[in-house]
Amino acid sequence: MATIPEKDLTEAQRALFQKARHANEIRNHGYAIQLMQSVLKQVPGFLDGRKLLRAAALAGVEGKKSGFSLAGTTLGMTAGSTLKKDPFAAIELAEKTLATDPKSPQGNQLLWEAANRAGLPETAAFALETLVGANPKDTKLLHQLGGQYLTMGENDKAVAVYNRIVQINPGDLEANKKAKDASASATMKSGRWEEVSASSGSMNFRDLIHKKDEAIALENKSRIVRTGEQISQQITELYPQFEADQNNVDVARRIALLYEQWFEAAVASADPAEETDSYLDNSIWFYTHTNAILAGGDPNIARKCSDLEFRKMERRMKALVDWLATVPDQNDPEVRPYADELADLRRQRAASSLEVARKRVAENPTDLQLRYELGEVLIKAGMYTEAIPELQRAKQNPNARLKAMNLLGQCYVEKNMLDIAVKQFRDAASETTAMDSTKKDITYRLGLVLEKMGKKDDYIECMKQIYEVDYGYLDVAKRVESSYGG
Repeated sequence: MATIPEKDLTEAQRALFQKARHANEIRNHGYAIQLMQSVLKQVPGFLDGRKLLRAAALAGVEGKKSGFSLAGTTLGMTAGSTLKKDPFAAIELAEKTLATDPKSPQGNQLLWEAANRAGLPETAAFALETLVGANPKDTKLLHQLGGQYLTMGENDKAVAVYNRIVQINPGDLEANKKAKDASASATMKSGRWEEVSASSGSMNFRDLIHKKDEAIALENKSRIVRTGEQISQQITELYPQFEADQNNVDVARRIALLYEQWFEAAVASADPAEETDSYLDNSIWFYTHTNAILAGGDPNIARKCSDLEFRKMERRMKALVDWLATVPDQNDPEVRPYADELADLRRQRAASSLEVARKRVAENPTDLQLRYELGEVLIKAGMYTEAIPELQRAKQNPNARLKAMNLLGQCYVEKNMLDIAVKQFRDAASETTAMDSTKKDITYRLGLVLEKMGKKDDYIECMKQIYEVDYGYLDVAKRVESSYGG
């Protein structure tokens, strides 16, 4: 049986998967598990669904103390006979244990064996990956995972696993040999071996492998990190250095950046099994630690800390908004806490944004870009009077001048100082000849103020300027055409 992608699910199965994903995002892990168990019973080869199921289980038990459980004992008593009779039933049996103990060695080993028997090698590999994630230095498990990858023809992944074993135990000759063999197999499979052989002259097989190992090592040191596996490996290499000296700024900053890259890669992949939020949390922790070492002396690091905190808040808010949009009864007692949380997060975001912006200006009073950002936040908070002096100073920054003038005009409009707003918008519009997005916004706002003042001809003239270059801009076409009686 092949692994089944989401696009091959039925409409009903896909709907359940999406509901489970939303439930997991808002931390309703029990409901997500219940939904995914239902889907996987119908489609055991849906690996993305199984990854979501495991992510929900892991999140559900996070922070809970593990105690003695009879689940493992019961599993051991029934697994053998079930496995022989029906591997798919054995998979379901394993999942019952993994729903409450996702790192269970017995549960994952049963899933591994049952999935292989059922013709689901990717699911089998996933079971071992879960165990290795919980026991990253267990070389026995790593050997098992490496062997699984080899049987699947995933030579590149096998190489990475065997290299990890060698890092943990340099004396492991078997891992060393398998890493080299898998590397050679990967080269031949990719079709590059003949090219290498032709250019290698009299070098023997071992020389070629040695040269390839050196090339890969050098490339990995210098290349931009692209995959989760590469990032994980680099973090693993850096952790001992951090543990030896936690005040090493370069190492702490590098780990923070790697976790940030891992987070961005996970967001881009949209893989439900990726521990996206944990990567973000780790990145925030290491950036905050770096900032503490530097005593706030690097404004870029300080900004990164607050930016990622806001990103975390925005992700949670989006998850809540998306989920609440699917709920028919917003007054349901079970829904109310999530709606309240969303409202609280919005208040926190506004307050935090203002606090951070003020702190940045206090620490860097001559930075005009920060003045502009503070003015922008003050406007969002409805504090127009307080925003005016910040934006007036920000106008001195050539890079922010037009945007600052635009926001100043908006402040004057809100304070009903329409004549001053008109002058501000006109001054801003006159400073740029190209009708780009900024000038369109300024010109449109100017037109609205002129309309409010009863200056119809001037108002329509502003709208015409935009109409001539961008017919589809907001409601400009409707405004201009209606002025002709059309």
